[in-house]
Amino acid sequence: MSSESMTTKPGLRGWVSEPLVATAVVLAALAALFAAWSGWSWYRASAAGPPPGVQLRDQALQAGEQAVQNFNTLDYRKVAAGLALWEQSSTGPLHTEISTGRAQFERQIKQTKTITTARVLDGALTALNPRAGTASIIVAVQITVTPASGSPVTKQSRLAGTLTKTSSGWKLSQLGQVPVGAAGSATGRGPSGG
Repeated sequence: MSSESMTTKPGLRGWVSEPLVATAVVLAALAALFAAWSGWSWYRASAAGPPPGVQLRDQALQAGEQAVQNFNTLDYRKVAAGLALWEQSSTGPLHTEISTGRAQFERQIKQTKTITTARVLDGALTALNPRAGTASIIVAVQITVTPASGSPVTKQSRLAGTLTKTSSGWKLSQLGQVPVGAAGSATGRGPSGG
């Protein structure tokens, strides 16, 4: 046998005669295809944005936190504007309570001459029912009350509320303090509220 016949010929037949080389080439091609497919899938997913359920949850949470902040911010020098913001942030029974008690609220705030500001520390939805257009929220808020004379007083509070979806967005329909003993159990509930 001559030395010419023992050398492998260049081209595809030469690669196929070496099983290890052929396997490596096939695996490299598959890896390149998988990388291209993964990159394309990742790009499509990132360009599509969050799923509708996530958007709805985020909208409700953001609106609820803002409404709670609005309800805990009031300046006696601008009480009419503050109460108008309360009305804009509410619906249902809470809105009715504000509308009917507006004159009394205005008198009380002007007499006490306080400035109350709030900052949301954390918030979470404890329930969301897209079909019914309702959600439950719990918010930790820091409230600073500045009296006419004296030093400001800052406290932290946990508030729970019910949100209702209206034609102009999510609004508070109920708002109240979370009882001290219930705060741990309320935050431990899952998104279904159970």
